[in-house]
Amino acid sequence: MCMLPDESLPMKTLLIFLIKCYQWGLSPWLGRQCRFHPTCSHYAIEALQRYGAWRGSVLALRRIGRCHPWHPGGVDPLP
Repeated sequence: MCMLPDESLPMKTLLIFLIKCYQWGLSPWLGRQCRFHPTCSHYAIEALQRYGAWRGSVLALRRIGRCHPWHPGGVDPLP
């Protein structure tokens, strides 16, 4: 089987790097605020790794949009 190169690899790598910078630098100062499991940042990294830069970003933004005080949260795996 011929594997085509992932055209979104540079963008996916950059987005994952930025999320990891957030996890390392900003998240410890904000405390444990995420109402979901896995956390929104871990969900975003997994979505980017599994679905690529475009669809992974859309899934991550939808998840972040659900992260508010009126949503019950809980376990929310990737589709």
